Amino acid sequence: MKSSSFPLSRAQRALLGLALVCGAWLPNAHGFTVGITAGQRALFLQVGVGTMTGASFNSGGTPGNNSTVNSASVTVPAAQLGTGAAQLMTTDSTVTASPWDGLAFCTSPATTGQVYVGGFFRRPGVGSGGNEAILTVTTPAALINGNGDTIPFSRIAWTSSGIGDATATIPSGTFVGGSQDLLTVSRNTWFESCLAFRYLNSEIVPAGTFTGTATFTLTAP
Repeated sequence: MKSSSFPLSRAQRALLGLALVCGAWLPNAHGFTVGITAGQRALFLQVGVGTMTGASFNSGGTPGNNSTVNSASVTVPAAQLGTGAAQLMTTDSTVTASPWDGLAFCTSPATTGQVYVGGFFRRPGVGSGGNEAILTVTTPAALINGNGDTIPFSRIAWTSSGIGDATATIPSGTFVGGSQDLLTVSRNTWFESCLAFRYLNSEIVPAGTFTGTATFTLTAP
């Protein structure tokens, strides 16, 4: 996924592609939020694969841009369509280690479908005003296939976790088919979670490959 950091930028965005393939219907604990040293104003957001050069961030690493857009997808067997049995989505992201300290944080994305989401908001000093950044995600109303058939984006949910997390930093939830706030990030704070997506499979839909994009944005005043 995309990662980026610019000293003067007010918003950083990263994309996650999602796809549903439906067949025809036949009758060492860390992780977290953690304080970082105040410094030049910067926002950093990583969703899936990102770039951290030199070392992990807490050892002096430098975050950079990465244009990779990872995906989460699932193929629903025809016999399972609309049964209400949620279908775990897999991902092509391979990120398991936290860019913060290099330790394992997400569990085997190849088997769990976990996608790393993390970053930081940094500002100099501790003065009043401008003390928080907001992490949001925006999706279209629906995923769509080549025939124009649709599945509401609200049929995709996620479970948030992380190795060593007693409570997930980004709450578990469901897409709303629009913009929604996920997390308030305090000034000079690193945050991270691993999101495992699932298709709720609550209705019978036409055959086809349904696709859509979730855009994660970290914004600060």
